[in-house]
Amino acid sequence: MSNFLNRRDSIKTLAALGAAAAGPLAFAQKPLTVGVIYVGPRDDYGYNQAHAQAAAELKKMPGIKVVEEENVPETAAVQKSMTGMIAQDGASLVFPTSFGYFDPHVLAVAPKFPDVRFAHCGGLWTEGKHPKNVASFFGYIEECQYLNGVIASHMTKSNKIGFIAAKPIPQVLRNINAFTMGARSVKPGITTSVIFTGDWSMPVKEAEATNSLADQGVDVFTMHVDGPKVIVETAAKRGKMVCGYHASQAKLAPNAYLTGAEWNWLTAYNTFVEAARSGKPHPNFIRGGLKDGYVKMSTYGPTVTDAAKKQADGVKAQMLAGRFDIFKGPLKDNKGATIIPAGKVFKQTDLELEKMNYLVEGVVGSV
Repeated sequence: MSNFLNRRDSIKTLAALGAAAAGPLAFAQKPLTVGVIYVGPRDDYGYNQAHAQAAAELKKMPGIKVVEEENVPETAAVQKSMTGMIAQDGASLVFPTSFGYFDPHVLAVAPKFPDVRFAHCGGLWTEGKHPKNVASFFGYIEECQYLNGVIASHMTKSNKIGFIAAKPIPQVLRNINAFTMGARSVKPGITTSVIFTGDWSMPVKEAEATNSLADQGVDVFTMHVDGPKVIVETAAKRGKMVCGYHASQAKLAPNAYLTGAEWNWLTAYNTFVEAARSGKPHPNFIRGGLKDGYVKMSTYGPTVTDAAKKQADGVKAQMLAGRFDIFKGPLKDNKGATIIPAGKVFKQTDLELEKMNYLVEGVVGSV
């Protein structure tokens, strides 16, 4: 329990740091070499591209050198990549961005380089268990998926919306559930059909899942896979609509794209860069949502109605003001069991949500 309390305290104390560090860095600070490692291509219109966009912004800053490597698998290969960046390029801050890099790979390399800072995306750094020169960061992107759901519910004609997902891990389930709850806040009878493909990048299965759901009457799609390109293009070819994920996919299907849930990783990157350059302690555990600048919404597409925009913008304003809670009771799962009782509210920082293992009422599918 002490580990959870320490991490929760970390979220509170570092929220201000994350916001403050989002501005330009001072010219007088010492040079810093930053390494960024991607599990896929940097131009995947998805997870890797979102990180690459942040790295591109770092390159523009004075006194910062960025070294990058793409298509590095979640194997011992990433250990070699990290070691090479440190030993050959002089990197003193490394961003291993993929979820599977953390354990065992980051945890194996970090103790060998105690003066190098490692900032991993998505892991759960634990006080007393993990090295002090390791950190984890992530964002509450389900806030944007909730807004995706609001827009989807206004735009659907069939009242059937779809979600193509990789794996039923808590971060994915939070997105599926938030998307569904956003939609049902507008139309209580709407359903979300979910298909899990089994892995983060499965283009053939992603296309098959999209076509299958389209055949079943689903007319608005979203997703949680590494590269949404195939889903977006397949849905558009079928004459369906899409809410994107990770980065903007609007260029791929301008008329089908409604809006999307995007990462703004520069906020987190800046937090770690500022701490490294100023000699401050490594921020070990940080999280943030819309109001913290960690996530953002895609620009609305041309077909989105004024009524949809108005309702989504109203909810977004509440989120930005810190007055909106997604996960609160009474809430049932899709098997009829009460999972959050009436009167109970889970804030985004509550680590209970990082253990989510259910699908909410209205979701057609199983974990």
